[in-house]
Amino acid sequence: MERGINTRCLHLESAEGKTEHYGAVSYPIYQTATYAHPGAGKSTGYDYSRLQNPTREHLEKVIASLEGGIDALAFSSGMAAITLFMELFQPGDHLIVEADLYGGSIRLFDHVSKKNGIDFTYVNCLQNDIQKYIKENTRAVFVETPTNPMMNVLDIEKIAKIAKSKDLLLIVDNTFMSPYFQNPLKLGADIVIHSGTKYLGGHNDTLAGFIITNREDIRDRLRFLLKTTGAGLSPFDSWLILRGVKTLGIRMEQSQKNAMEIVEWLKEQSIIKDVIYPGLKEHPGHEIMKKQARGFGSMVTIHVDTEEHALAILEKVRMIKYAESLGGVETLITYPATQTHADVPEEVRIRNGITNSTLRLSIGIEDSGDLIAELKSIFAQVNEVF
Repeated sequence: MERGINTRCLHLESAEGKTEHYGAVSYPIYQTATYAHPGAGKSTGYDYSRLQNPTREHLEKVIASLEGGIDALAFSSGMAAITLFMELFQPGDHLIVEADLYGGSIRLFDHVSKKNGIDFTYVNCLQNDIQKYIKENTRAVFVETPTNPMMNVLDIEKIAKIAKSKDLLLIVDNTFMSPYFQNPLKLGADIVIHSGTKYLGGHNDTLAGFIITNREDIRDRLRFLLKTTGAGLSPFDSWLILRGVKTLGIRMEQSQKNAMEIVEWLKEQSIIKDVIYPGLKEHPGHEIMKKQARGFGSMVTIHVDTEEHALAILEKVRMIKYAESLGGVETLITYPATQTHADVPEEVRIRNGITNSTLRLSIGIEDSGDLIAELKSIFAQVNEVF
């Protein structure tokens, strides 16, 4: 029987009952670039840290366990992970991509991957039948769910069936949900992507990225590419992510609890035009989330009534930080139009629903009453000024 996810955040069964590393409970940081060999043709199992490092390897095994994959690869950032998996494709290949993606992914596809001969079709995978966009040279479907920042919920199992029927890879960016709440590989995906900087690390103190797969052919190719390109996560950063993962479950539960309370409060505020959160029963993706995930996460998108009010809120936050990231213990507020999606053409942003009145909240683990009190004070000030 598979152990519970909180246990797997802390323990690898293969390492239990052993007193290696001098019995260290916290896995050691192997801060070394290279490794001495006992003789010609002999190895300790490690040769050079670009290829592999014990600390990184331990982290990768933990992440693979959490996502239900046969292997995980740790990278220096989430974008480094996405950049490397694009090397699976050849010039002339075509990918179907969810239209409402993190702006950094869109920037990579449009300004680097296209230059390398890869073709993309951006599709609203919630509203459109992706089968209509499959070409003879289509090789993969790339999605996020919930999407960033409009929180559209896509049916992973449904898309996976379509992809498999056409022999396409399905890649799912699972950053918003983390493996604690959602496991796309178990729903039919071939590759899962994470920005480990976010919920896996959880403390806004390091960058990391992950690719997880349950296919041996993909694993072997990715391992060769990682060795060749050299974007593996450093030993110290690997240790920081290991430390963060230990509290993944309790952080996700607390931040989700806070999100639910804050969302209900936001719905009653006159300054808020719309609150988008899959945990709300009225969210169109609510039932799909209940089917494919174990929770709703703590990402919330709001539309403020005017651009002036949105900008004023950003200027007045204090405990809540106006910062471009998510998934940490601190609550952050982001302005997609000039931050996460600044490089996305305005007409594309508007078509996806991102306006100059859109704000994105990553709810942290503070006391929800304190977060609501700050927002209440800010909204009152904004109403007085305007």
